[in-house]
Amino acid sequence: MAPDSSSDHVDVLIVGAGLSGIGAAHHLQERCPAKSFLLLEARHAIGGTWDLFRYPGVRSDSDMYTFGYRFRPWTDDVTMADGPSILSYIRETATEAGIDQKIRFGHRMVRAEWCSAEERWTVWAAREGPSPVGGQVKLTAKFLFNCSGYYKYDQGFTPPFPQLGDFGGRVVHPQHWPEDLDYAGKRVVVIGSGATAVTLVPAMAASAAHVVMLQRSPTYVVSEPGRDAVALFLRRWLPAWLAYLLTRWKNVGKAILFYWLSQTYPQTVRGWLRAWAQEQLPDGFAVDVHFKPKYDPWDQRLCAVPDGDLFAALSSGRASVVTDTIQRFTAGGVLLSSGEELKADLIVTATGFTLQVMGGAELVVDGEPVAFSERMAYKGMMLSGVPNSAFTVGYTNSSWTLKADLVSEYVCRILNYMDAGGYTVQVPRADPAMERHALLDFGAGYIQRSIDELPKQGAAWPWRLRMNYVADVLSIRHGALADVLSIR
Repeated sequence: MAPDSSSDHVDVLIVGAGLSGIGAAHHLQERCPAKSFLLLEARHAIGGTWDLFRYPGVRSDSDMYTFGYRFRPWTDDVTMADGPSILSYIRETATEAGIDQKIRFGHRMVRAEWCSAEERWTVWAAREGPSPVGGQVKLTAKFLFNCSGYYKYDQGFTPPFPQLGDFGGRVVHPQHWPEDLDYAGKRVVVIGSGATAVTLVPAMAASAAHVVMLQRSPTYVVSEPGRDAVALFLRRWLPAWLAYLLTRWKNVGKAILFYWLSQTYPQTVRGWLRAWAQEQLPDGFAVDVHFKPKYDPWDQRLCAVPDGDLFAALSSGRASVVTDTIQRFTAGGVLLSSGEELKADLIVTATGFTLQVMGGAELVVDGEPVAFSERMAYKGMMLSGVPNSAFTVGYTNSSWTLKADLVSEYVCRILNYMDAGGYTVQVPRADPAMERHALLDFGAGYIQRSIDELPKQGAAWPWRLRMNYVADVLSIRHGALADVLSIR
């Protein structure tokens, strides 16, 4: 029987109790029932991102039929669900499987040391919370599974805006939304053009006096139906699990096809996206100024908006978009490089994340600190030369959970393979002469700001990171295990 959450040694230590961590625990419990496990969660609640973000309108930017777990059908009618619904989905998954009883809340992993002689990890976790909680605890595990995400929870990214302190109103980052913030009847400027900004603008426009989306450069924005007609039809006639499976694969196929078209025929797709935006905006709207980026589709992530809510807010006059750069802040708003001043009572800096590898923890292997930027990423989930360890990072061109599920399945396959063969250690071994490339060929700001801190990838699989779910299903779910892994 697996030990309870008070145990200090487990077979598998999972770091993070958000979407990925709860999914990993569920896979482990189902596929490796003899393994003991424990989850460490730095915060004091289940949910990760979906417990952290509380800004108006917070929602998924992917459809829930692919963003949901493979093993738990999404049964709501809404395709792009709001934050509270996703949080409930994660917490219900944890509670129903008893995973919530195996979480140590307020425990942030700060250091993990692998000892080859003992064939185990020793992990130090800082106990975080109100006084008198404090200090560190030590745990040991045979396998370390990091599901802590890719950004700093306590520090959103805000550029060094000139004279920001001169602004007389309130400045808020969406990652740290105040519970007492009342923006009804106020003039709001949202700085940014990514997924957070396009979510905030229509949500805030419902009660604000006016909302301006101030962007330095445009982003591709595409409207998606708020409800999936095919999914609703299938659900009426088929068992829930089968309807979910078919809808999931339908949406996977749609995403892969659109990504392929974007990469293969970028000018054609650029034309489509422009035309779709123009159809939903008033006559005379400057589409080429505000919704025609210089980069090709999927060089950065597309922003999906449910039922065109952003376009509707712009068409109604409750919101507007300005494409310009900031000269400086003033007491009453933002002075732009064009000379125009945007008056504001509230400024929201939807300017992105601060990327963080492995939750900010230090990894050490046999006394040598692991420099992440010097390691190679094996199958996008393990680090070269780091034994009995895995991490979860989702796709940039599709739903996060598609890859998270595959990573968890692969970890379970490895653990069962090792048990069957009487092995205790596995470690990916990279050829020192292998060609090395940046891990992600993706133009998003939060990636580019930290690209030098990330592990590297090679020129070919399994050292090449792929953004194709079908290919990964074949190789990760069904492919060979002992290709370049050293297993003993």
